[in-house]
Amino acid sequence: MKKGILFSLIAILFFVNLGTAQEKSTLTLVDIYKNNAFGQKGFGPIRWMKDNKGYSTLESNAQVGGKDIVRYDAKSGKRTIIVSAADLIPNEDTKPLVIYNYQWSDDNSKLLIFTNTKKVWRYHTRGDYWVLDLEKKTLTQLGKTLPSATLMFAKFSPDASKVGYVSELNIYVEDLDSKTTNQITSDGGDTIINGTFDWVYEEELSCRDGFRWSPDGEHIAYWQSDTKGVGTFYMINNIDSIYSKPLPMPYPKVGTQLSAVKVGVISSKGGETRWFDIPGDPRNNYLARMDFVPNSNEVMIQQLNREQNTNKVFIGDIESMGLNNILIEKDEAFLDVHDDIRWLDNEKYFTWSSERSGWLHLYRVSRDGKEIQPITKGNFDAISINCIDVKGGYVYYIASPDNFTQRYLYRSRIDGKGEAERVTPVSNSGQNAYQISENAKWGIQVFQNTITPPVYSLVSLPNHKQIRVLEDNKELKQKFDALQLQPKEFVKVDIGEDVLDAYMIKPVDFDASKKYPLLFYVYGEPAGSTVQDNWSGGDLFHQYMAQQGYIVMSVDNRGTKTPRGKKWRNAIYGQIGILASKDQSKAAKKILSTYDFIDSSRVGIWGWSGGGQMTLNCMFKYPEIYKSGLAVSFVSDQRLYDATYQERYMGLLKNNPKGYHDGSPINFAQNLQGNLMVMHGTADDNVHYQSFEMLVDRLIENNKIFNMMSYPMRSHSIHERENTSYHLRETMENFWKKNLPAGGR
Repeated sequence: MKKGILFSLIAILFFVNLGTAQEKSTLTLVDIYKNNAFGQKGFGPIRWMKDNKGYSTLESNAQVGGKDIVRYDAKSGKRTIIVSAADLIPNEDTKPLVIYNYQWSDDNSKLLIFTNTKKVWRYHTRGDYWVLDLEKKTLTQLGKTLPSATLMFAKFSPDASKVGYVSELNIYVEDLDSKTTNQITSDGGDTIINGTFDWVYEEELSCRDGFRWSPDGEHIAYWQSDTKGVGTFYMINNIDSIYSKPLPMPYPKVGTQLSAVKVGVISSKGGETRWFDIPGDPRNNYLARMDFVPNSNEVMIQQLNREQNTNKVFIGDIESMGLNNILIEKDEAFLDVHDDIRWLDNEKYFTWSSERSGWLHLYRVSRDGKEIQPITKGNFDAISINCIDVKGGYVYYIASPDNFTQRYLYRSRIDGKGEAERVTPVSNSGQNAYQISENAKWGIQVFQNTITPPVYSLVSLPNHKQIRVLEDNKELKQKFDALQLQPKEFVKVDIGEDVLDAYMIKPVDFDASKKYPLLFYVYGEPAGSTVQDNWSGGDLFHQYMAQQGYIVMSVDNRGTKTPRGKKWRNAIYGQIGILASKDQSKAAKKILSTYDFIDSSRVGIWGWSGGGQMTLNCMFKYPEIYKSGLAVSFVSDQRLYDATYQERYMGLLKNNPKGYHDGSPINFAQNLQGNLMVMHGTADDNVHYQSFEMLVDRLIENNKIFNMMSYPMRSHSIHERENTSYHLRETMENFWKKNLPAGGR
């Protein structure tokens, strides 16, 4: 549901290779979606080396093809080829391995290469793994006796003598010296999943890699999921054969049974698994996180209840299998799971993110959970933790106390003393991200804003001195500037209950004496935000629509994922689709009364995923405002979506039946008055095509005339197969020009 924003406005527009189209003064859909003329260059992936004095990255090898792994000294910039692409040519092949990802052993003596990858649901997590021993100069494929491209989540043991991985739902350990492979679990398959997760754990809890090496390498702790009894949803492939093929997937919908998940420990040599006896029904709780405490035989396990408003933190001893509940985090609405745990002072303390103060901050918690002290503090959110420099005594994190659309690097003392210190200079106005060395002396900064594609730089810290630019996307910037488009204007919209952030894009030939149609882009759910001062691929579709003669605006209603504190984010609890559509309608009325150049008789709204649902709610509930709407990959009935997401923000169905009813646009389809178009991919594993069909059925039942477009065997992002993205955007444009006439009058 929430991934729609990312796929529709970022993933589709971000291309790996820069196109060759000539600079043009006019933006076209062909250049955006067929010629890749505005593709963006990246940098990396980067890995800081163990000595913290340099980093590795990938660079093309012109002689043999493929990529070299190159080390750069941070201070001097000296370049050294650590691994030539020629070293990555298997004996039986003539071409080097294509590196999808790579991982160093702890001592940097061995390299793990992930290649020949396959997509599993959202991400490429299955493929082949090879190990390069830098001292012996040997290249070895792992899992040779297993089916090709079935290995997942391979990782070195702490001493790099072995590699553990998952294949076909079982865990294996391979000894790198003897080349022997040991299958340590054997019950995986059918409804049993070892070492990885079902669909909903990936999508909603960001869990895919499901096993951990113990610090001494003697044990492996892992998750096991039993999907027996979970409802099976069937997608249908009607286009790749003369007979249809059902595509089954276990998918727990609202109020239905979840997978039973448990955590066990097994010797890395094999044997019997011992299971932690975690209190509570395993089908009505989530084991959201698990990891070893460094230098110990203990694991930390986080258990979320089904309502996701209570997180119990356990320390489990893998020898005795005893459990100690050291911390309970509660919220009257919902809790998010954070990945900000770092162990301090010889594992006497750990860091913990919490909204208990009303803002998201980092705390220092004693190992027994009895002592909790704030590290960051103030009336702002510590959005994400970048680095904890124990020796230097600082934690580095992203925050934006003064502008919710931007992001900057800050630091605070680990002992909690003093005030937060901004590290990013004022000149970098926009959004900033960092990959910081472990000793916090160096950082790879990625800077961007609405008119600046990402610029990658090496900076020294904490003075934030730019050492060198690694990639500036200069050619893309020149192409974008040559279009002479109107930049996004960030504005505030006061709806009474709160002041909302919004942006506006005006037509290239804007004339304030004329009246223009207004096209709203909406998302509105707690998993994302649309009003951000970032590049977002140049937001070229909306710039294109503005070029055609539309005012384009987007508003972040209360409850969206912005760093405005717990009260803001919790406001939407129990009323997804209800509060947001109210806020959006109030914002629309305020905007129409504020700007004389907007034509109130030509107001449209569109959105993808959660934004598609919001579009429908606005169209059906506020027809006096919105004359035309376009909803893509939407949830029409919230009971159809996955339990984990929907119950987190709406509560359990039995406790909030009215909220589920009133937030579901299908229950208000009879109120449609304006022009509506609905679009969906039939192979959407996230928001099922069922949601589309049920709404269409309801509209027909109420004799409502509308437009519809189905994309066969396309997923939630509707981008697979030839010409899809271009066709989809041209279809959108045709709808808008027909139903919301463009241009100033």
